[in-house]
Amino acid sequence: MDKGSVIFNAGAVDITLEYRELMPDQGLCVQVFGEVGGEDVEILRFDCFDQMPHYHYGPANNNIRLNMDKTTVGNPFGWTVNHLRTKLPEMIRRSGYDDLADAVEANPVSSETLDAVENKGREMSVNMRRTVTHMFERMLDDDVFTVGNLRIGLEYRILPQANTEGLAIHVLSDVAGQNVELLAFDCFINGPHYHYGPRNQDIRIYWDTTTSGETLRWTLDQFYAGNMKKMIDRAGYPTIANDVDEVLLQATMPAIEKRALELVMENQNRDNDPKAALLKEIETLRERVAAL
Repeated sequence: MDKGSVIFNAGAVDITLEYRELMPDQGLCVQVFGEVGGEDVEILRFDCFDQMPHYHYGPANNNIRLNMDKTTVGNPFGWTVNHLRTKLPEMIRRSGYDDLADAVEANPVSSETLDAVENKGREMSVNMRRTVTHMFERMLDDDVFTVGNLRIGLEYRILPQANTEGLAIHVLSDVAGQNVELLAFDCFINGPHYHYGPRNQDIRIYWDTTTSGETLRWTLDQFYAGNMKKMIDRAGYPTIANDVDEVLLQATMPAIEKRALELVMENQNRDNDPKAALLKEIETLRERVAAL
């Protein structure tokens, strides 16, 4: 893996930082590099991700990968910095680089350098986090269904710049007095995906339509199957999940499904409707202006 862009020289080794964005996960990557045989070699890597934090001994050697248990280690980056302070030579040795471990033991990384690594890493973890804020520009008030503490909004999204379109289902609720999107299901023609906590951790999962089948049908089936609570909990809103009125949701689902299918049909037939074609052209122009 390439060397991180933020580099701290720490004597016999370099410690680097890079914020990594993967579709289902994200977080700070901490690497330890050292000179081995005249080459700059990655010795250790700590992927301090939201969902699956883990670390590697000797990524360029044996690449022993171990998971961090967030229940016991707490904050993955905090755990990483603590072990850089207290266990660095031992971890380098386990990676298979005894001579480099000896050099670090003879010339330990200064506490000032590690303080700088920690301060910069915590700053990057906050400022570089990826979140998504959907604007609901084409969602009408009549297409929002209030279901107890939830609001389920339907919006047919047209994204010319991404060459895709499709129905979006937004699951919303009040969080600290704000209208917050808890879940989003973008049932697009191209690149269909869904989000757990778009404004929180933004876990983004792309459907494999070979296994899921039609994505709108899959989404509605999850609601019918009673999975709404579990999905909201995974998005990071356990209190809201506990208050979901499942009986009311199931009673409202037929109306939500009916309107969702109507919106898809209306938009699939819009090429034969002059007014709809004009609206599509306006939408395309608006997207182009927004991109300037």
